[in-house]
Amino acid sequence: MRAIQVTEYVKDPLDLTVSELPTPSPCADKYLIRIHAAGTNFFDLLQIQGKYQHQPPLPWISGMEFAGIVLSTPSASKNPRFAVGDRVFGATQGAYATHILSAEASLFPLPHGWSFDDAAGLFVTAPTSYGGLVHRANVQQGDWVLVHAAAGGVGLAAVQIAKAKGATVIATAGTDRKRQVARDFGADYTIDYTDAKWPEAVKKLCAENRSGNGKAGVDIVYDPVGMIEQSLKCVAWNARLLVIGFAAGKIEKVALNRVLLKNVSIVGLHWGQYATFEKETTVSVWNGIFDLIRQGKFRGTSFTDETFVGLESIPRALKALGGRETWGKVVVQIPDDKSPGKDSKL
Repeated sequence: MRAIQVTEYVKDPLDLTVSELPTPSPCADKYLIRIHAAGTNFFDLLQIQGKYQHQPPLPWISGMEFAGIVLSTPSASKNPRFAVGDRVFGATQGAYATHILSAEASLFPLPHGWSFDDAAGLFVTAPTSYGGLVHRANVQQGDWVLVHAAAGGVGLAAVQIAKAKGATVIATAGTDRKRQVARDFGADYTIDYTDAKWPEAVKKLCAENRSGNGKAGVDIVYDPVGMIEQSLKCVAWNARLLVIGFAAGKIEKVALNRVLLKNVSIVGLHWGQYATFEKETTVSVWNGIFDLIRQGKFRGTSFTDETFVGLESIPRALKALGGRETWGKVVVQIPDDKSPGKDSKL
């Protein structure tokens, strides 16, 4: 098989190389899958630089999210969930490759009518947003939800989930193109968060459009960036603020007097730990996501302004992701391997 194997940490994703490696052999407890699309994530960038909290021992294959076709089932399983030829998506270390071994617990069937591209970007973003909005913030019909970085992968998932639950969505993004994408996925209003006065714009929107309740603020803030402190300026009484991540690179310190005065709740979400501490919640979250997909209320968020094809394009895709040049989920297509080139420089 071909794969992007990391033998030493790199500063720039463009320094990654493609290697020829032995194709994994079918085994007792894992499925062998031919990957047809791989999703990119910011933590992939951190991993290749040696900066992530979970660093596999060198050498290792980069990437986590994928979609593909089952080539073989676990030999020790008498009743495997998936059969040879099934289309699946999941997350397992080593997704930047043509083949991967994956445990059954890390796999789901491709939603009906979905492409490999869209499914490859579903495993991380959708449950993060559904778990945050539904299980942590208890989003309700009639709520007003402020989604930061709304044109990103988790942002577009959050926009769709909030709308599906009957909320009004204010989406923030830094460019005209990204604000248009947020609207295309259902956002009711958009705000430019590069304008220092954006909290006042949010309050004005609420004051002018929230009928009958006089609330000059939002009920829920979904924040994968690190904008809780500023968001406290434009929340309503009893607001719930979701700490999803710190994409801006700075961990905030919040003035707790604001938390007290507006009777707000600030809650975190570490989705990756639910499989350890709350397995029953992961089942509920995925059931909810698949219900929304079946109802036509949630669709894939693959970036379509540019196409990335082949393992050779993964460094370029990661570079674009890190430079915040993209929207939605940046996915790389991995077609049938017809390209030679052991350890070819990209």
